[in-house]
Amino acid sequence: MAVRWWLALGALVAVLESAAAEVRLEGRVTNENGAPLGGVEVVIRPSPEGPGTPVFADPSGRFEVRLAAPGDYWVDIERTGHFPLRRHRIRLAEGDNEVDFTLHRLREVFEEIEVTAAPPPIDMETTETRETAGAAHIVNIPYPTTNDLRNALRIIPGVVQDARGGVHINGGHENQTLYVLDGFNITDPLTGRFESRLSVEAVQSVDVIGGRISPEYGKGSAGVLAIHTKTGDDRFRSTATNFVPGIEYRKGLMVGGWTPRVNFSGPIRRGRAWFSDSFDVQYVTAVVKELPRGQDRTASWRASNHLNTQVNLAPWSILYTGFLTNFYTAPRWGLSAIDPLETTRDLRRRQWFFHIKNQMYLTGDVLVEVGYAANRTFSREIPQGDRLYQITPEGTRGNFFVDATMKSARDQVIVNSFLPAFGLAGEHRLKIGADLNRLTHWQQVRRTGYETLRANRVPMRRTVFGGSGQASLVNYEGSFYAQDSWRLRPSLLVEAGLRGDWDDILHYWNVSPRIGAAWSPPGLERTKLSGGYGMIYDATPLRVFLRPRDQYALTTYFNADGDPVRESAVTVFTIQQANPARPRYRNFSLGWDQEWAEGVHTRLEYLRRRGRLGFTYVNLLNPFVKPPMEWVERFNYRPFDAIYQLSNDRRDVHDSFRLTVRHVIRRRYEWLLSYTRSRSLSNAVADFSVDDPIIVDFNIGPMPWDAPNRLLGWGYLPTPFRKWSVAYLLDWRTGFPFSIISEDGRVVGGVNSQRFPNHFELNLHIERRFEFRRNLWAFRMGCNN
Repeated sequence: MAVRWWLALGALVAVLESAAAEVRLEGRVTNENGAPLGGVEVVIRPSPEGPGTPVFADPSGRFEVRLAAPGDYWVDIERTGHFPLRRHRIRLAEGDNEVDFTLHRLREVFEEIEVTAAPPPIDMETTETRETAGAAHIVNIPYPTTNDLRNALRIIPGVVQDARGGVHINGGHENQTLYVLDGFNITDPLTGRFESRLSVEAVQSVDVIGGRISPEYGKGSAGVLAIHTKTGDDRFRSTATNFVPGIEYRKGLMVGGWTPRVNFSGPIRRGRAWFSDSFDVQYVTAVVKELPRGQDRTASWRASNHLNTQVNLAPWSILYTGFLTNFYTAPRWGLSAIDPLETTRDLRRRQWFFHIKNQMYLTGDVLVEVGYAANRTFSREIPQGDRLYQITPEGTRGNFFVDATMKSARDQVIVNSFLPAFGLAGEHRLKIGADLNRLTHWQQVRRTGYETLRANRVPMRRTVFGGSGQASLVNYEGSFYAQDSWRLRPSLLVEAGLRGDWDDILHYWNVSPRIGAAWSPPGLERTKLSGGYGMIYDATPLRVFLRPRDQYALTTYFNADGDPVRESAVTVFTIQQANPARPRYRNFSLGWDQEWAEGVHTRLEYLRRRGRLGFTYVNLLNPFVKPPMEWVERFNYRPFDAIYQLSNDRRDVHDSFRLTVRHVIRRRYEWLLSYTRSRSLSNAVADFSVDDPIIVDFNIGPMPWDAPNRLLGWGYLPTPFRKWSVAYLLDWRTGFPFSIISEDGRVVGGVNSQRFPNHFELNLHIERRFEFRRNLWAFRMGCNN
């Protein structure tokens, strides 16, 4: 019996000694300006190559971990867009220890220093599907018109750029994506598109989030495009690109194009406040050799400036501000061999976007963000006169038929709160927030008319416009969300949340659930399996609800002799439903991420999107349905071509499989290869408007940007010659679909039943880097095909 008591006492002493020797480490991860890097994974190892203990930082960058014994430990921390911290040695004593870690953002490329981001590690901090393009990718990959950020977005798998430069994510329309600049909505208030001009020198990284979307983000069923801009640090830095104008000979020597970009950043007060300013200009001259001298050229100017600041008001408070301005003027826009000077118009556009956000760290490990943003846009379209615009088989003549002035605005207030973590069958981290918006639009549009002529110059149809083109619309939007990130163990994460959206046009709330999970199987730490489901509601587009307040069309049809067939017919838009339903999408996605050998990462994704209750205008008339008498009386018993009524009849379908392979070489060079098989279909392909009243009998088919097969590849690779590199972009896809329209404006056959030939693009450039007078220079030449 005495032996048992002594054994029990010895075991108790051992337990007490072990508890006394326990080590507790508290730390915080920030960038060089003191901004927190929330969600980053910190791995602590007892030996440089041994197994590690992973822990995830909270939104304020703080983490806590308990270790078995004091001694030396090695720490690994990686974050995309930052210099990695690897095998960093720390010495921990018994009891409490506190260590802060700083990750420096990638800024420059030196021959002697490895600065390229590490390959994306298996990311267990979120269940979202995220593709990222860093500043190095945007600058190094050769794509045409490199000073336009929108052209760079297509290097991201899942992003397709249409013929007009529009950006489509995961098969969605441009207005089905939420565009965010430093946490604020920069979507155009009227069109819902990404219309802002931003210098690529201002961009730190771009994230494209699709499939599994956090409830923090709404109003974008196709995904989220989040742009993060640069801030300065304690060192003054400057870059300049394309500062030498291009000299060309086209009917004489001339400046054909000039696209300089400049960035300047540094401290306002070292250790306390910093700034970064990016400025770019695009000057383009076009010469049409078929036109007579004096009427054969046009020049356009475009400029943008983005100023970003960060001020650390106190150890617990950081203030961020940003100011973006855009200016564009394009006289004689649309000049071509078949569109002479008289048919062109002068375009003028302006925009300014301001935002301010205060990030506060309160007692009890609570992080609160409060911000405000204002977006103002102005556009002017001026024709060369008021003569009737004529469309002939040989081209156009007369004056363009639209004279428009438009002003739009958005005011936004956001509040985000990250609550303290708590334990309940794992660790829970709650995030709640709200988003309030006020949108306004005003327009004054005057349309004259246009006519279509046959080959013998006899008119086929003539369209003029009636009613007032002055219209305005105001909308208020309110949203709230809550999300729980439940980490059952380091290798298993479940995220669930709710989002509610309301606006003044539709007058009711919609609640959307979201859920996602990510799992790294035991013994397969380099593997991540993920999946999720979410209901997502699109934003209410002002452009759609303005159409009944705009002008209506009056079209006269002529026979072969040029005599009117009947009195001019009316095409009008109307909204009869008091409260239409809000368009909604159900997104389901699966993913498999795998790290292989050092620097090699593969990702396989499946995305299923189904949309219903979408907005579309449907013609109430057909050979068996006559116009209602109230409409006949309103328009003095004129005949009708169409009465387009807003409905919720739109249905959309998108499915995609994507395989992506990425390889980082020597932590400096990189290549990517991605193949996507997809389809994007709708029963509302043609978008009817008063400016283009086409006639469609069967509006079901592929969307105009549908590309069933796409192979995307790019790389920035070394050569056998020191300081020489090669960069390339490969983009092959199925040709976009298109429709054939007859002379009387009717779609022949099915809508988008034809396809252009397959698109193939290969851009190949070589680059030589060198230092001159303590500055890093790069000379690049190549060809774009």
